[in-house]
Amino acid sequence: MKRIIPIFLLLCSSVFIGCKHDIVYSQFHPIPDSDGTIVSSEKWHVDSVIHFDYRIQDTIQDYRILLYVRHTERYPYQNMWLFVENNHRRDTIEFYMADDHGRWLGDKQHGFIEMPVLFEESIHFPDTGVYHLSVQQGMRDTLLRGVADIGVEIRRNGE
Repeated sequence: MKRIIPIFLLLCSSVFIGCKHDIVYSQFHPIPDSDGTIVSSEKWHVDSVIHFDYRIQDTIQDYRILLYVRHTERYPYQNMWLFVENNHRRDTIEFYMADDHGRWLGDKQHGFIEMPVLFEESIHFPDTGVYHLSVQQGMRDTLLRGVADIGVEIRRNGE
């Protein structure tokens, strides 16, 4: 039994470390005010756009792009609409943040709910270099309350 525990811990840590190698970019940005300044009011102005710049070095691999919305329980809706621009292509996406009973669907930690959203399941980048992704809220509210941060994670697809 004493030999099994160290072997088990070694296997778990190598699996965890191996998963991290699939992530090529991971970044969160706080919600800026309409003039670009960072405020902690958790109000996302309809004109505020969040920008991410990431570098791709492998043009053979396919990638998965995940967006993360970190919000509080003050977020007033069940769903969210986002305008996302990536590689000069603009998409409008909708996703649910709460179920029909009002329970939040994301991972709750430290007073925030973090909701992962699959944006691209399999995307191929034709060239190496820096790419740009931007996110803007697409709700009808001029000031969308309860949203704290937006994140982007880019992972290599499994082989």
